[in-house]
Amino acid sequence: MPPILVHEETLDPGYVPPSLPGREREYRTLEERYRTRLGRGVPYHTLVTGGVGSGKTALARRLSEDLRQRVKIGGLAVHPLYVNCWRRASDRTVLLDLLRGVGVSLPDRGYGLSEMLDVFEQGIRRDPRHLLVVLDEVGALVRQGTKLVYLLSRAREVGLGSISLLLIAPQDVLPFLDAASRSSFGVTHRLHLAPYDAPALEVLLSVRAKQALRPGSFSPEVIAQIAKSAAGAGDARFALEVLSSAAQAAESAGRDEITAEDIRAAKGSIAPTLTEEKLTGLSATALLVLLGLARSLKGSRTNVTTEKARQAYAVVAEEHGAKPMSRVTFWRTVKELERDGLVDVEAAAAGQSARLAMNELPASTLELLVEERIQPPGSRKR
Repeated sequence: MPPILVHEETLDPGYVPPSLPGREREYRTLEERYRTRLGRGVPYHTLVTGGVGSGKTALARRLSEDLRQRVKIGGLAVHPLYVNCWRRASDRTVLLDLLRGVGVSLPDRGYGLSEMLDVFEQGIRRDPRHLLVVLDEVGALVRQGTKLVYLLSRAREVGLGSISLLLIAPQDVLPFLDAASRSSFGVTHRLHLAPYDAPALEVLLSVRAKQALRPGSFSPEVIAQIAKSAAGAGDARFALEVLSSAAQAAESAGRDEITAEDIRAAKGSIAPTLTEEKLTGLSATALLVLLGLARSLKGSRTNVTTEKARQAYAVVAEEHGAKPMSRVTFWRTVKELERDGLVDVEAAAAGQSARLAMNELPASTLELLVEERIQPPGSRKR
């Protein structure tokens, strides 16, 4: 059977996509700012903020590559240098990476910051280019009381050459810099990325799935299910991880297409939010509703109508000798399960029934866990 994951590398966090679905407006804003200022021969510095998985690093890397190919400043080509400050959380270690980026290698020890800056300047002069320095997770550097941000943002004044800065952080770090460093960024040199919503994640996943997976191995419903399951945090990185894990689960099971159960298994293994403690606190009635929903969702279904879920519940109630509850009480119980994070209620269009989903773990696993709590010990069929 042909593999589902054809180009797995395109789902890796380090992959730089050719386009940025859901971030087109932010990219155009940032690209125009840099292109305009660099075209005038003036360096430009900015700060990009946003939560985990909001696309900050992908945006910076895509911008860096496009500026390298298309823009010159005073006749100098743009040369991007990327440093993750989480791993290089001091001025010296960051500067060591920048030195390697301009073709200079120094020992990790034995040189002070001022000596390293002199060598850095010499490296730039040997091969004159405009450096676009991207400092990712820059908050780790700022917490150390950095001097390097000031020196790089004032590169021409301190004799380092032509340098632009692009800082990346979850939150605004400029208030924690010295006043001179802050002044290089100004009031408008900031761009915040809001979390992705479900529609934006769906578009992003559709594009990446076409790049990574074999044609015919996924459906629009599967992509929508992953988008909805990741929309709570707005985390594209998590959504792509679920897609990759679901594809691997389908391959391992010998299927040629990703199913809803693969997605639940993937999410449950990556971020298990459904715990046995949650089930322990549920009433017998709520457990029966959950069991009916689990049975309804087994297989390829991503969701079911409220009415189908209620019918499945009625069958389960009869099996266990319980009197089925009214529609009103059933709906109230469903809403309580939604509040507990066990059920997703998807709003419906006018005149249509709401749909219920459960994306935390495979429906077959949920069925087993619930049955263990409903049936008396030793009564399960073997």
